[in-house]
Amino acid sequence: MKPIVGVSGYVMTKVSNNLLNFDMNIVPKELTDALRNAGATPFVLPLSKAKEATEYVDQMDALVLAGGEDVDPLLFYEEPHLNVGEIEPDRDDFELALIEEAWKQKKPILGICRGLQLLNVASNGTLYQDLSIYENLEVNHIQKTPWKYATHSILIEENSWLGEALGTEQVVNSYHHQAIKEIGDAFRPVAWSKDGLIEAIESIDPKQKVMAVQWHPELLVKTVPEIKNVFTKFVDIIDVK
Repeated sequence: MKPIVGVSGYVMTKVSNNLLNFDMNIVPKELTDALRNAGATPFVLPLSKAKEATEYVDQMDALVLAGGEDVDPLLFYEEPHLNVGEIEPDRDDFELALIEEAWKQKKPILGICRGLQLLNVASNGTLYQDLSIYENLEVNHIQKTPWKYATHSILIEENSWLGEALGTEQVVNSYHHQAIKEIGDAFRPVAWSKDGLIEAIESIDPKQKVMAVQWHPELLVKTVPEIKNVFTKFVDIIDVK
């Protein structure tokens, strides 16, 4: 039986998409395709109330947190930087509730880009609100090249889930202006860019199968074929009830 994977989506509004006159719950097709090709059955979670999180998590075998808006800095007790982008407090609330419930039920979680950042904040970590604050910045983390191409390299801890999936060095795409500053107490870093930013994390507790990357592997599977191992590794660790 294929594992059921809930993918937390986001809302594209009629303001952000002027071609339509209504709001949409969406996730990248490349993400659901990557999960299906890895052997899972994904379904998209509509943006909902935090109190409904348990009902959704009860119906899934694992959770994926997709990319999207900035994480609200008030969640890690900072005032917003001048360069903070759009935030969506309702999404933060819902996804934090999903994380809490999936963690409670010990169901695997995969975070992508914003998903990594929110997982870190959920575990009492903090973020660089904008990479202009990061003193050692040397790598372009907001690529102008299309996202389907890798533009910088990362170093990966050999003894980690990502090391098992990709080896100790890999090339990735990059489109983020926020990043982990202080690592959350439930996680350890397992990959870094050449300028020292954390590019992947995993849970310290082996009973919690939680992992996340700062880049977008779903958009690289056609140009960097081995990237699909991120999804096959994740799907392989899911216990189907």
